[in-house]
Amino acid sequence: MTDCLFCKIVVKEIPAEIVYETDRTLAFRDINPQAPMHVLVIPKAHHADAAALAQADDGLADDVLKSAHAVATQEGVAEGGYRVVFNTGPGAGQTVFHVHAHVLGGRALSWPPG
Repeated sequence: MTDCLFCKIVVKEIPAEIVYETDRTLAFRDINPQAPMHVLVIPKAHHADAAALAQADDGLADDVLKSAHAVATQEGVAEGGYRVVFNTGPGAGQTVFHVHAHVLGGRALSWPPG
């Protein structure tokens, strides 16, 4: 998609602080972090939301989750605990319609979040 912010990050048209990358996923720091460690993990292929990612049914959702865990491990929060959040749709707070997992850690995370 030519007008998608995250697609532009994938092709390096827009800069981002990339912390992890595989053939099918990209992880970069959130520009408005909600925890000491807040990284977004996206598939490089465009899918609008978590529902669309699930429908892709080609193992991509698994790759995104594996990348989320790899980021948590790399960032040193895996052992103490971390949260993975997918906002799906505007009512859930999704503002960029390219599916992305928020990986948050580095402090105690209370529940419910909001």
